[in-house]
Amino acid sequence: MTDTTTTASTVSRKGKLSGLYTGTGAFEIIGNRKRYYIITAVIVAIAVLSMLVRGFTLGIDFEGGTRIQMPAVEGATTTEVESVFSDAIGFEPESVQTVGAGAGATFQIRTETLDLGQIEAVQTALFEEFQPVGSDGEPSRNAISVADVSSTWGGQITQKALIALLVFLVIVSVYIGVRYERDMAIAAIAAMFFDIGVTAGIYSLVGFEVTPATVIGLLTILGFSLYDTVVVFDKVEENTRGIMHLHRRTYAEQTNLAVNQTLMRSINTTVISVLPVIALMVIAVWMLGVGTLKDLALVQLVGIVVGAYSSVFFASPLLVTLKEWRGPIAKHTRKVLAKREEAATRAESRAGDLAPAGADASAAPTVGFAAQRPAAAPQRTPQPGVRPTGKRAKRRS
Repeated sequence: MTDTTTTASTVSRKGKLSGLYTGTGAFEIIGNRKRYYIITAVIVAIAVLSMLVRGFTLGIDFEGGTRIQMPAVEGATTTEVESVFSDAIGFEPESVQTVGAGAGATFQIRTETLDLGQIEAVQTALFEEFQPVGSDGEPSRNAISVADVSSTWGGQITQKALIALLVFLVIVSVYIGVRYERDMAIAAIAAMFFDIGVTAGIYSLVGFEVTPATVIGLLTILGFSLYDTVVVFDKVEENTRGIMHLHRRTYAEQTNLAVNQTLMRSINTTVISVLPVIALMVIAVWMLGVGTLKDLALVQLVGIVVGAYSSVFFASPLLVTLKEWRGPIAKHTRKVLAKREEAATRAESRAGDLAPAGADASAAPTVGFAAQRPAAAPQRTPQPGVRPTGKRAKRRS
């Protein structure tokens, strides 16, 4: 019994994997859309709650502050630099990171706006502890540079970033509205806003620093999300073309088939897109210490995964829900389901009529009408050049 169960499980698993590559509708996504609605609602609730409670960690470019740069000293670490900074003025900096690699590497300290006295204290403490080398090759206090970023400039950056995001959303919404019919456009735009909200919520929840590079990355992943949704919806349009004249499959079933047919493409596109981003984070951030690229890579990594989820598990189910809510698709779905129920009732009735007298109809095998017929003798396809046998041969003789 155990071997039989294991074999059946293995065959089922292979069938699922085969369905993933052949796109035969092995994965029931649309039929389980209520489950994915609940998952999506939980994700959105967590993202919104995090943004309301925790807020965002805005970088120095947005809220203003002081940036201190010092040439990297052999053996020194960011933890040691942060400790010296804290001992000098009494509080910790917002971030300390290594920028660049080799002889050109520097320590970059970002903190709230410092006054002249605090700047002098930090420069003195850093120079006495690390003895950074200037351009002449000798230890110099002037090797430690300080730059102030005003909150006014940060506000201008924020305003420009929001305007760029708004313009992008308007252009994309107009394109989607022209490219697709109403319900598809609503589902695609809803998925796009889902991607924005969830990506922002993850940044708030984890505490990633929001910089201008983050905004640029957000615009990039919105384009990726739109591409993935367009691929799925194009296949939905192809599968549902002329469906109103057919009565064997519903709009939901054809959409589920379309999602299955594009599922492997979505997975491959996501993996191919994520691998360069991971390489960017490992090489540029971990090995070379380029902090700006870290912000760009983080938002792209989060957004690509969220965009792949929304196109398959949110946009497509939402499209079917909108279609079946009202209009001719809803009538067509009811008609197809009614015909199936009627056919099933007729099959059960015929099976009951063919059951032997006095037999319990409920005990009859439920294999359908075809199983009640006596087995016909197998018919062989005549081979070329073979003389006929049986009754046909006797007639000829």
